[in-house]
Amino acid sequence: MIKSELIQRLAIKQPHLRHDDVDLAVTLLLNQLINELASGGRVEIRGFGAFSLKHYKTRLGRNPRTGEIVSVPQRYGVHFKPGGDMKARANASASDYKIIY
Repeated sequence: MIKSELIQRLAIKQPHLRHDDVDLAVTLLLNQLINELASGGRVEIRGFGAFSLKHYKTRLGRNPRTGEIVSVPQRYGVHFKPGGDMKARANASASDYKIIY
């Protein structure tokens, strides 16, 4: 699902709200989440999960094209840990599908 699909589905489920209002609410929510992470904070949504930053130290890597060893600078990545309700629902729906190899 992409952002526009989320907005469309929410607008359908909430017919008393204008589409522009739903778009604004989703955009503000996502911007607040991004701003909190950018300032080094953590965002937890009960039942859904928690977003936090993970620090990756400087390391030596390899250029896959040339094989040359290069220095990869330190960086931060976003880490998501799903909540209990999300895990339970995902596992329940995943058990309905058979994986064929």
